[in-house]
Amino acid sequence: MKIGYARVSTDEQCEDAQIDALKRFGCQRVYREKISGKSAKRPELSRLLDALRPGDIVVVQRLDRLGRSLSDLIDLLNGFKNIDVQFVSLHENIDTTSASGELMFHMIGAIAQFERRLISERTKLGLQAARARGRKGGRKAKMSVTDIKKAKAMLLDPDMTKAEVAKHFDVSRPTLNKALSMYSQPQ
Repeated sequence: MKIGYARVSTDEQCEDAQIDALKRFGCQRVYREKISGKSAKRPELSRLLDALRPGDIVVVQRLDRLGRSLSDLIDLLNGFKNIDVQFVSLHENIDTTSASGELMFHMIGAIAQFERRLISERTKLGLQAARARGRKGGRKAKMSVTDIKKAKAMLLDPDMTKAEVAKHFDVSRPTLNKALSMYSQPQ
């Protein structure tokens, strides 16, 4: 069975052109969605995925109607392949029911994998360069060493509470406790 999926991002947009193209292609059932493609929760897409059976063909007018990103699209297409479901994108002329369409799908997958590895390598190199310059990741400490010394001095006063000291430094009491425990040098 040919099953179509049409998606527009906002209520102001109209999916009629997509529906018409899918019906012309012979889709017996069309799932319609009005939701941003960036959203991970797409109820109609989930319904479509639940309804798929081996031998079905999922049809979209354009690739960007189905996947949120290239990696998301590749994951969906791999899922289709695993359950013996074919895929057709009308605009890009991708049709996994043919040998050339399958080749195109594998090329897209290879490009996506290449892109993920490049991003990973760049990230690792950037982190190494930052470490070499003395920078380390993570959030900046809320209290400096000087602040911690002042807090300890303030807490020597028996009338001063930790809550008051924390308020003075504009931090929470657990943050003050953590800072005090991490800096345990004698005064």
